[in-house]
Amino acid sequence: MKRTMKNLKLKSLLLATVIAFGFTSCSDDDENGVEEGNARLTVRMTDAPGDYDHVWVDVQDVMIKTEAGVGEDESEWESLSNVETGRYDLLQLTGGVSQLLADVEIPAGYLDQIRLVLGPDNVVVVDDEEITMATPSAQQSGLKLQVQQELEAGEQYEYLLDFDVDESIVETGNAGYILKPVIRMSAMANTGSIMGKVHPTDFQSLVKAKNASHTISAYTDASGNFVLHGVPAGTYQVTVTPDADTGLEMKSMDNIEVGENDAIDLETIYLE
Repeated sequence: MKRTMKNLKLKSLLLATVIAFGFTSCSDDDENGVEEGNARLTVRMTDAPGDYDHVWVDVQDVMIKTEAGVGEDESEWESLSNVETGRYDLLQLTGGVSQLLADVEIPAGYLDQIRLVLGPDNVVVVDDEEITMATPSAQQSGLKLQVQQELEAGEQYEYLLDFDVDESIVETGNAGYILKPVIRMSAMANTGSIMGKVHPTDFQSLVKAKNASHTISAYTDASGNFVLHGVPAGTYQVTVTPDADTGLEMKSMDNIEVGENDAIDLETIYLE
């Protein structure tokens, strides 16, 4: 029932530069536009690919917990202001595209966890059929992601929530689906990125960077561009897998080294 990559319709938007999406730091609060005593916190959401027509998730809140500990007291959690709530199609958030969820100033200090709160209106589309995904109450109440970082006054911090669609959607025996979110969170200050373009561009390809510890993947967009964000420092094998119907072979590149804050440009990758 799942669709091939060439049938996945994506936004053609690609981020103009990776630096604009990354982490910036400045010692002067006025230059950085952050009020004295505050830090700037940005939370974005993107997608690790999934083999469906559409996957709509109902984002209702983004919360933070600033006190360390294992307590479950709801009073320890605070909603961020001006959260971009709404239903988002995760399969539009690939090829370098991300969805801004929050961009706020908070008092500098320790940040323990970030919590993504979902509502009940989550839908998967398979073969043009919309199917409501059962979302356990535990998932709706918020997926808690560990940060455990001291935020310094005048600095900007950006976190990327990489929503793994294939791992998050569980098929049941009666042709139903359950949403159990699996999210990889990256602090953009401590990671790099891999970008490039795949040719030919008249179909989609799956680009994956993998080593013993991490796997990061994305589809190309309508112009063949891709960006793998939130890549931890290390050495990776990068593979490009075209749609099976094209008859083209997978291409593999070994020993791609990524450092913190590096933007590695593989330029144009030609498939044969």
